[in-house]
Amino acid sequence: MALPPNFPTDPHAVLAPEQRWYPGDDVLAEVPYENLLPPLVHKVRQGVKAWRDSGYAGACGTTQALLRHWFQTEHVLPQPDGTMARFQYYFAQREAVESALWLYEIEQARDPYALLKYDSSGRVSKGMFPED
Repeated sequence: MALPPNFPTDPHAVLAPEQRWYPGDDVLAEVPYENLLPPLVHKVRQGVKAWRDSGYAGACGTTQALLRHWFQTEHVLPQPDGTMARFQYYFAQREAVESALWLYEIEQARDPYALLKYDSSGRVSKGMFPED
């Protein structure tokens, strides 16, 4: 797998959607990047990044407080050797939490059909979801 030259080595660093894995320039010349990802990922990542950059605008006070506590407050935990060390979420963990909150609270995506608008591949349809 290829990584962009500016890819950070810190697993806690916040990544922009364009900083992610990419298949290499030769593949990108033939297939658009968004079509190489799972169908919903590209648009959701872009929406979550914009929401994060806005300071989580539109989220309720409790959600904003939790996000600040989890991701902007320093957490120091005791280690087995008796020392204290700073805890940080990995970026993938942070993005997963942010994505779930953004989809549910901001985008009001409450069922599989609500997710269809995030398909950047054109491969997801209503017929993929059982009616029951």
